[in-house]
Amino acid sequence: MVTVTQNPDRYRVMPGEGYDGVVQVSVGGFYGSGVLLNGGRAVLTSAHVLDGADAVTVRMDTPAGRLNISASQYALHPFYDEASSNSDLALVWLEEPAPVSAERSALYRYGGEVGSDISLVGYGLPGDGLTGYEDSGSVLPAKRLAENRVDTTGDALKDALGRGIAWDPLPGSQLIIDFDNGSSENDAFGVLMGLHDLGRGASEGLIAPGDSGGPAFIEDNVAGVATYTATLSRNGQSPDVNDTQDGSFGEIASFQRVSYYQQWIDRSLRVADTDAPTRPEDVDTTIREGDDDTSLVYFLLEFHGERDAPDQWLTVDYATRDGTAAAEEDYIAVTDTLILYPGETQAAIAVEVIGDEIPEPDETFHLDVFNPVGGSFGEGVAQLTAVRTIIDDDGWIA
Repeated sequence: MVTVTQNPDRYRVMPGEGYDGVVQVSVGGFYGSGVLLNGGRAVLTSAHVLDGADAVTVRMDTPAGRLNISASQYALHPFYDEASSNSDLALVWLEEPAPVSAERSALYRYGGEVGSDISLVGYGLPGDGLTGYEDSGSVLPAKRLAENRVDTTGDALKDALGRGIAWDPLPGSQLIIDFDNGSSENDAFGVLMGLHDLGRGASEGLIAPGDSGGPAFIEDNVAGVATYTATLSRNGQSPDVNDTQDGSFGEIASFQRVSYYQQWIDRSLRVADTDAPTRPEDVDTTIREGDDDTSLVYFLLEFHGERDAPDQWLTVDYATRDGTAAAEEDYIAVTDTLILYPGETQAAIAVEVIGDEIPEPDETFHLDVFNPVGGSFGEGVAQLTAVRTIIDDDGWIA
């Protein structure tokens, strides 16, 4: 991750300081970055990181140490277009659950990303904005953090530059940022598109080799997945501080827009989870705690009614809530939005239960479901609540 500082270690992210769910995705002698999703069993990354891979390994740096987990399978977006960097997304499923200490992330689903501040996290090469990234040689890649702001979309850039860019972004599918240093001469979108914004100051950064597949967060949700960088010019004017594509001031970067691709992500995760219940009679309201790792307990949401239109999305928000069980001690809290896409009438929500070897009473936690859009819970009903019981299996207590 390139930053404007002359000391890239200032922006290193050490285990336990946050972003422990941002991972390194290794394929042969190459690597990119990725982010662990809710449920602790799948990582979102870029298709070009994995394209043609035989084996994939996910490295996690956690407070408990470095952990390598092999992938059980992976899937590229079926419409991945390398030439235009469209649909450049992939999912990786882990052979074992991620450790509890690794942070899980939800998707940013809401639109309106342009103008939003973002945090970029990844295992890219270090460097500074004047000279670009530096080859780290034999040094083990480190996780780094930078900030930026979403300036425009890929199709808006294409409309402005026409033949000035050789690729063809799908409308609304790519988020674009530039790397500012506070100078109007190196404000890429000021020069190229008349979008004058001098950015986030000394904390601003750009992606570099190794950051491909890494997340761009809006607050705590994944809004973008790192795809490419470019140096551009218009009418003989180049905002790039050194006219070399090396992650220096005046360059731009693109991210796959997660809100645009959320249907593929959600449906891919649902299809892969063969343990999720599909009938009410298959739902278990209790789960044995286990001795380590996490186990999944499910809630099944069903819609009984008719959509206003065949292509309508139905949504509800949901959040876990403590009963006698405590979040992050007995289960991993989750807050998200569930969407039933066209053709779907039900979907399961998985919550991770944390195993341990401590004798304790059976405990409960709740899932609250609220804010339905496209349907209702019934007249006068604002919220639905379900409960799950964690059965202790560690012996008797007094």
